[in-house]
Amino acid sequence: MTDKKGRVFSGARPTGRQHLGNYLGAIKNYVALQDTYECIYCIVDLHALTTMESTHDLRENTREMTLDWLAAGIRPEETIVFVQSNVPEVTELHTILSMVVGLGKLTDLPTFKEKARLQPHNINYGLVGYPVLMAADITLYKAGVVPVGVDQAPHLEFAREVVRSFNHRYEADVLIEPQMKSTEIPKVLGTDGKQKMSKSLDNHIELAATPEGTLERVMTMVTDPQRKLRSDPGNPDVCNVFSMHRIFSKVEEVEMVNIECRRAGIGCVDCKKLFAKNLNAHLEPFRTKRAKLAEDPDHVWGVLEEGAARAKKIAEQTMVEVRSAVGLP
Repeated sequence: MTDKKGRVFSGARPTGRQHLGNYLGAIKNYVALQDTYECIYCIVDLHALTTMESTHDLRENTREMTLDWLAAGIRPEETIVFVQSNVPEVTELHTILSMVVGLGKLTDLPTFKEKARLQPHNINYGLVGYPVLMAADITLYKAGVVPVGVDQAPHLEFAREVVRSFNHRYEADVLIEPQMKSTEIPKVLGTDGKQKMSKSLDNHIELAATPEGTLERVMTMVTDPQRKLRSDPGNPDVCNVFSMHRIFSKVEEVEMVNIECRRAGIGCVDCKKLFAKNLNAHLEPFRTKRAKLAEDPDHVWGVLEEGAARAKKIAEQTMVEVRSAVGLP
C-alpha cells in the first residue's frame, strides 16, 4: 500500500438495500477512493442502536447493505470492510475518550439537537455520546483522512478536538488528528421532488430493484410542478427527473430533453421512461454482480469476518499505545 496517499475511514449505518441517494452520496465515492487511499469502511451497527427501537432486521440489513457495496465495486481483497461491533476495542476507546469530553459540548452539537427533536421519547445516553463513538471509530484505525459532506463537518471537527484533548491531557502523541476530505455530495431528491431520498419517506429508488420496479418508481417522480398539460412548455431547471438525466443519460439525450421539454416537444411521461431506461442500463452490471454474489449466502459474512480480523490487528496496536499513554495496565 506504499503507493497510497494515506488511510481513509468512513462508516455508514446498516440500512439494508441501498438506494440511488446512497449511491450518489457515498458509495460511488467509496469506490473511487480505493484507487488512491488505503480504505477502511465500517458498517456502524452500534451507532444504529441509538435510534433503533427494534433490531429484528439488523443482521439482514447488514447483509443487504454489504452486498450492495461489493456489487458497486468495493474490493475486499484490498479494502477493509467490517462490522463495527465485531471489533470491541472501539467501545473501550469510546469509554476512554469520553473522559476528555465535556457534556455541554455534546449537547450543543446541532446533530444531537436534531436527533433529540426527532425522537424526544428516546434521548438515550448513546445518542448523546454518539460523536465520541464516532471519534473512536476514526482514531482507533489511525485514519488520517475522513471524507465528509457539509452536514458532517461539525462531527469531524469535534473528533479533531477530542484527539487534541487526549494527546494534551496524557502528554502523548498517540492519536492522529484526522483531516477532512470534503466531498461534493449531491442532495439527491426523492421521487416526491421535495425531500432528500429516504427509505423512511418511501421516496427512494432501490439500486437492486428489478427493471420493472425501477420503471414503476420513476413513473411516480414529480417533474415541473407548473406543467399541468402535455402541451404546456416545461422548465427542466426545476425538474428532478432532468437532474437525474444529467447524471445517467448521454449528453445528446440530455440536450434533447432540455430543448424539447421547454417547447413541449416531449412530455413528462416520455421523459421519465427515457430516464428509467438509462438508469436500468447503468445499473445492469451492478445487479448482475449482486445476484451472483447473493448465490453464496456465506460470502458476505466471510468478507466481513476477514475484514474484522484485519481491522482488529490495527485496533489492538492502537489500544496498546492508548493504555500505555493513560497509565492503564
